[in-house]
Amino acid sequence: MKRHTLALGLTAALGFSATALAGGAAQSIHVYKSPTCGCCGDWIEHLEENGFEVTATNTNDMGKIKADAGLIPGLGSCHTAFVGDYVIEGHVPADDIKRLLAEAPRATGLSVPGMPAGSPGMEMGDRKDPYKVILFNGAGQTRVFAEHN
Repeated sequence: MKRHTLALGLTAALGFSATALAGGAAQSIHVYKSPTCGCCGDWIEHLEENGFEVTATNTNDMGKIKADAGLIPGLGSCHTAFVGDYVIEGHVPADDIKRLLAEAPRATGLSVPGMPAGSPGMEMGDRKDPYKVILFNGAGQTRVFAEHN
């Protein structure tokens, strides 16, 4: 659980509180992204439209952010975020993040690996590729949290 502890340390250092989120306060999420990535900005807009209070930090060292967050191989995407005690990787829909926070499973976080067309921030007209939201933990275990078709 070392990686999960790192993720928890990062969320605490960023001032996130699971208690505050549970108490009905605005859900704060901190997004780390490349300064040149347009789809990350579109995903941030999706979060804001769905009630999240977003802080975004541009960085050229996403590899370090992902490693410090405990992201396991195969789950990477273009941006990494922290909400409550969780890591959110890639184009995870806001409703899935809200469900994660409500259910509060023992996990490191959620990921939408890659950049599937039709996921939030990756809208491409009518094209909507099916994709899965993956729940993962620091031991390298994963399971499907949600499927979007």
